Amino acid sequence: MPYTLTTPLYYVNDRPHLGSTYTTLACDALARFQRLHQREVVFITGVDEHGQKIQQTAERNQLSPKQHCDSISDRYLELWARWEISQDRFVRTTDPRHLELVNQFFARVQASGDIVTGRQTGWYCVGCEEYKDDSADAVEPCCPIHRKPLEWRDEENLFFRLSRYQEAIEALVEREDFIAPSSRRQEVRNFVARGLRDFSISRVNVSWGLPIPGHEGHTFYVWFDALLGYLTALLDDGGSVDLNRLTEVGWPASVHVIGKDILRFHAVYWPAMLMSAGLAVPDRVFGHGFLTREGLKMGKSLGNVLDPEILLERCGTDAVRWYLLRDIQFGDDGDFQQQRFVDLVNNDLANTIGNLLNRTSSMARKWFSDSIPPGGAALKENHPLAVKASDTVQCVMANMPRLAFKPAAEAILQLAITANGHLNETAPWSRMKQPGQEAAVGEDLYAVLEATRLVGLLLAPLLPDLSSRILEQLGVELDEQAWEKQLSWGGLNSGSLLPKPTPVMQRLELAEPL
Repeated sequence: MPYTLTTPLYYVNDRPHLGSTYTTLACDALARFQRLHQREVVFITGVDEHGQKIQQTAERNQLSPKQHCDSISDRYLELWARWEISQDRFVRTTDPRHLELVNQFFARVQASGDIVTGRQTGWYCVGCEEYKDDSADAVEPCCPIHRKPLEWRDEENLFFRLSRYQEAIEALVEREDFIAPSSRRQEVRNFVARGLRDFSISRVNVSWGLPIPGHEGHTFYVWFDALLGYLTALLDDGGSVDLNRLTEVGWPASVHVIGKDILRFHAVYWPAMLMSAGLAVPDRVFGHGFLTREGLKMGKSLGNVLDPEILLERCGTDAVRWYLLRDIQFGDDGDFQQQRFVDLVNNDLANTIGNLLNRTSSMARKWFSDSIPPGGAALKENHPLAVKASDTVQCVMANMPRLAFKPAAEAILQLAITANGHLNETAPWSRMKQPGQEAAVGEDLYAVLEATRLVGLLLAPLLPDLSSRILEQLGVELDEQAWEKQLSWGGLNSGSLLPKPTPVMQRLELAEPL
């Protein structure tokens, strides 16, 4: 059974931002980890291209909605390529195959008796594409996310009978393994406990949407349309668009990774829709937190938006991936602080890991004929660095599947810190001057180089580029078919040539704010 993981389908009202980049980088790390475990992975990302907000944005820019969507979707594809995102599918909801799937799904839900006609009244946020809970007599209510006035709506819509699934959804969200992290679980349970209400799945007077069969003037509500994009992506394997094939191609999803603001849609509405259509619910939904900048919410009005393209150009993939995945507990809110960003990258990557490799390799080349020294006693499993390395591997293996990137990254860093400490304690530069110490010095250098090899291997899912440079400096390669075997202590071959050392990570110098 494939391991299927998804980012949200990003709304193309504007170009990619740091939030979408953050989610996608995290999913990329998880996908790479699972592939190294020899799992068949289907990593899905893509874009949500319908709705009133997109229609309005296109009109402001004097473009057709399709022209606008093509432009923004291309930017996502180009940016993900530059970030070296390893997605297997990129779905667009304007793809004709998606319309075919939506119609099939709607027919199933309609046949289940879960589509009814009614009136939708309430305060609506165009930016969120959802009705808010403000009371009808609220005075000039605003969206707490977009800080813009809500619109009062009163129109005939088609409704999905969510209320019929009260007990089933209550049981689902009570599962300890369905919603992660645990801090998000209770808010969803509280929402469900208040009683599920039927929700609108259609809009009238919104031309930029998928038409609903048999209901002239109605287009699918953007969320009903977009959630089905996950299924469209899975069926984009060269076969037919047939819901009956889903179990063959990777459904149910192993994990949906989303921002916490859309958790309700993925943990409540989406499972009920799937139940109605006779399909399995996803295994897990993971809602991560928001990013702020220097303690402030990012926004155009404040002029403090971090552009992922500028970050990439000025800092590179390794620096940004490390900061986001090592410094922020994935699931919690995080704050991007430029000085801390620079300090962490320079201290952790350039100094602790980069200098460790550079100086150890230089000593080994100088004293052992440009080669890896004899391992001797350092090959034993009870060597202090071997024990630390074993603990590190176990920590990474336990945390990466849980999307706990921070403790995994910190454990890898700690292995490098311990190796640095071992080097300083044994002081090979002093001992080499003493008669009869060559073998002991060789063993110490071997142990440190071997620990560095494991650092490089363990970084492969998190920082693939830096990982590759570390391993290249040691004269070894990542074997994607035998990664776990490579993680055993003693993999360096004594006598193998060591390439001339060059810095694997340049120090980050930012004279101006990003």
